[in-house]
Amino acid sequence: MKLLFLLRRSLAAIAVAAPLAHAADTTVLRVGDQNYYNVRASVEASGVLEGAPYTVDWKHFQSAAPVAEALEAGAVDLGFLGDSGFIFLAAKGAPVKLIGVSRQNPDTIALLVPKDSSVKTIEDLKGKKVAYWPGAWSQQLTLRALEKAGLPQDYVEFVKLMPIDAAAAFPQGSIDAFPVWEPYISQQTLFSGAKPIITAKGLMPGLSSIAANADSIEPKRAAIADFLGRLQKARAWVEANKEDYADLWAKKANLDQAVSRNWIGHANMTVGPVDEQAARDYQETADFLVETGALKQKIDTSSIIDTSFEKAFE
Repeated sequence: MKLLFLLRRSLAAIAVAAPLAHAADTTVLRVGDQNYYNVRASVEASGVLEGAPYTVDWKHFQSAAPVAEALEAGAVDLGFLGDSGFIFLAAKGAPVKLIGVSRQNPDTIALLVPKDSSVKTIEDLKGKKVAYWPGAWSQQLTLRALEKAGLPQDYVEFVKLMPIDAAAAFPQGSIDAFPVWEPYISQQTLFSGAKPIITAKGLMPGLSSIAANADSIEPKRAAIADFLGRLQKARAWVEANKEDYADLWAKKANLDQAVSRNWIGHANMTVGPVDEQAARDYQETADFLVETGALKQKIDTSSIIDTSFEKAFE
């Protein structure tokens, strides 16, 4: 009887331990998202993660700066941020690799002025206060516009503000121009009548980086590759269901429906591998940032690009 009791207890222990061991073996992919990319919303709305052999631990950030910090610290495995933000991060020696890119309508990056402003061109901003954040698209857009117009960097007064703070300062008149991206553009144009005088079109590639912490790549390669393929499908689903998705995203992000519909309606986001054109664009952007003094040292961007996930997007 004692032997039978011990056998039953052993079998019960095995039954409990088996699922626990399986749970312990399940890969957890930590993904850093921010409002502009709405990666989590698109993935969940499209249902593409159903059946994934890993779990996703979503980390939400308000802007690129904390995403970059999380990538550098190894607090996330993947993160989404602009091209210049990624370049600044890599130039610091952070253990990161570019494993994919996102492309979008260049009009989703713009320099805004108030509705009653007399400013119509970059030349009209002489001595005016322009918001920026180091390494963000806001800095790159303004610098490129000044360069194209043949104007020096000190032609405007740069005011260092996080996008969320600049969004509050702009309607109050604390800054004269607000270079930013969506959904801030739709919020400002729809509700305060702000006007875009410049967009990224013809000025900068405006690529977005799908970045990985280098130390996460090999241990989680299979999960990362699978996630990238599912993300591509999610973006395709969004393009085919723009209005439905915009309404879902508005509820999830506590955003006005008019803002989400305006933005998603013309965002045209796609994701894909780091192809030859993207690689050239990253190098050109890095060189531009060095030439303008925004980036202190030259960087060979080929050293921070990992093309081994190319097949994940097929």
